[in-house]
Amino acid sequence: MSIENKIFQREKNNLGVEGEITKFPRPKEYIKQLQEQGLDKYAEAYKKVLIFSKLIQEEGGRALLVGGSVRDHILGKVAKDFDLEIYGLASQRVESITHKMGKVSDTGKSFGILKIFLDDGIDIDVSLPRVDSKNGDGHKGFDVKSDPNMSIKEAAKRRDFTVNALAADPLTGELYDYYGGVEDARNRVLKVTDEERFRDDPLRVMRAMQFIGRFGMSISPGDVKLMTEMSTELSHLPKERIGEEWKKLLLKSEKPSLGLLAASSFGILEQLHNELAILELTPQEPQWHPEGDAWMHTMMVVDEAAKIVRRNNLNGKEAITILLGALCHDLGKPIVTKYIDGKFRSLGHEGAGAEPTKKFLLNLGIDKVTIQKVVKIVENHLAPTTFYINEVIKGGSISDGAIRRLAKRIHPATIQELVLVAKADHLGRGEFDVEIKEQLLLADDEFPAADWLLERARNLKVEDSRPADLTRGKDWISFGYGPGGPHIGQLIQMSNELRDEKNLSRPEVFALVDGIDSYEEALQKMQETLDK
Repeated sequence: MSIENKIFQREKNNLGVEGEITKFPRPKEYIKQLQEQGLDKYAEAYKKVLIFSKLIQEEGGRALLVGGSVRDHILGKVAKDFDLEIYGLASQRVESITHKMGKVSDTGKSFGILKIFLDDGIDIDVSLPRVDSKNGDGHKGFDVKSDPNMSIKEAAKRRDFTVNALAADPLTGELYDYYGGVEDARNRVLKVTDEERFRDDPLRVMRAMQFIGRFGMSISPGDVKLMTEMSTELSHLPKERIGEEWKKLLLKSEKPSLGLLAASSFGILEQLHNELAILELTPQEPQWHPEGDAWMHTMMVVDEAAKIVRRNNLNGKEAITILLGALCHDLGKPIVTKYIDGKFRSLGHEGAGAEPTKKFLLNLGIDKVTIQKVVKIVENHLAPTTFYINEVIKGGSISDGAIRRLAKRIHPATIQELVLVAKADHLGRGEFDVEIKEQLLLADDEFPAADWLLERARNLKVEDSRPADLTRGKDWISFGYGPGGPHIGQLIQMSNELRDEKNLSRPEVFALVDGIDSYEEALQKMQETLDK
């Protein structure tokens, strides 16, 4: 089955969305619904929406909920931000009323948008109906003209997809749907509202990608063709805008693989991210990867990572680290995969993945620390499995020092984060045959290496940090070494290495201090060494 056909197969029944809503509730009804779901902060935010809408009405205007807040409600999801479009009032009057509601940001004022900040991270976007006219290349090549007297239908026409072209009156519950958005939402179909206006902004191709992943939507062959044509313009966009759409796909999707399939079909990967595109051309050994090529494996791993993030209630930078680690974990395979003795081997793919991972993340505008963490995870993602096999399966021994060295090696990432990516990697595969499962002591949906390594790391207090220094500067000063100077740091480092490394380049020293495990023992051994 082709990638496009896989996109067209809707998976709405697998996404946990219960029922379709075809109308917008009246004020008291909506607030009650939110409160009954335990969403009190959103109920309080919606009360502010109603207060603001009433103020607009008293001035002779009308405030309508538009875009994502209406779409999410129709899809049975909770709207976390509320966007209001104001009709019938001049911009100066709207701005004056907006400032009565609290803290306001006018960062988007040039585009006719003001943002009201509420408590608990919720905000209200306030805008006027407008026309965006293309006047040049790039994402800034627009003339924006506000028109408070524009019709609701004409204002909705500029929106990218029909499911985003909906509007609702929060005071009455009246729903406006001029382009079939409710029906498309019900059928999980992503449909371009107006092709001519859609072509004005190539970022909309990226939005299509993340909407397909977030909402399990299908898309028509005609609109796929449009996306493919527009993908050639994506290189003109700032990397940060590209990165924001990737983050939304990964953080907000229950099945990010649907968006990844769309990215491949639209030409996004070919145009921007060849390090991902070539995974589809990279075979894997069926014994260990019965699911197929490295791209199929990667999509399955990212879906498993999304489950892990939700199950562990992760958010923010920790969540994006896990998800990006899952997406990038095998980027080294295309570089090293060879057919050796009748099998596909990817020897050294962990280390080989560092550079393509850096390239990909830099092109998304990801922050420096997250890049460092993801790269370290990619370079070491097999460590949990390798350690577990060597000790539990093969009966060998993994020392405490080896665990500490791993924690130090992957810093600023943590063993906790590494284990979660490794778990997604393990679960994101086809069904192992019985012999392999028995050999590795595996059961369905289990990854015993995770619990084993986490317990070891937790006992050493390194599951969420690198190892603490075994000694302190004042200890060495008490032994007669003067304060200050680089030699104190070198001595602290040496004591850490004597604890964790098995370096026999100085056997006469190690005969005295090798094997120290505690602070008190370290002090005693170091004193003995200095005495000699």
